[in-house]
Amino acid sequence: MNMRRSLGILRVFMASWLIMLTGCAGMSAQDTKTPPRTIEKGDHSNVDDAKQVLIRTEAEWTRLWLEHASERKRPAIDFSKEMVVGVFMGSRPTAGFTTTIVSTTVGNGVLIVRYTEKVPAARAVTAQMLTFPFHLVAISHATVTDVKFEKAD
Repeated sequence: MNMRRSLGILRVFMASWLIMLTGCAGMSAQDTKTPPRTIEKGDHSNVDDAKQVLIRTEAEWTRLWLEHASERKRPAIDFSKEMVVGVFMGSRPTAGFTTTIVSTTVGNGVLIVRYTEKVPAARAVTAQMLTFPFHLVAISHATVTDVKFEKAD
């Protein structure tokens, strides 16, 4: 009976501790995770070279869009509320390549953008055509002094 009571008290203690820890973790104003909202993703861009970008202004967005897809209408972005993050893989020899921005985190003025790149399997049958994989997302506007792009496995 004492063992059951001890286990019960331990469970209550652990649950209370977990609730407290979770609550404290959410209180940090400088460390926020924002789920990215996809603006456009695909494998046909006019950006030839691999690059990562952070766009904070309408003028920067216009320049990037003219490089990326001048033949298509540029999506409207409210830069007072959002910023644009983009990852371009550059020219690839076949279909089957993709890139995805999986998360963005802002903490202490640093924006960390995590993204993945997938390549076709060694013996995969793919279309023999040049592709230009990219992913553009919108994230909540934040004060950012530095940007780090991290390729996730």
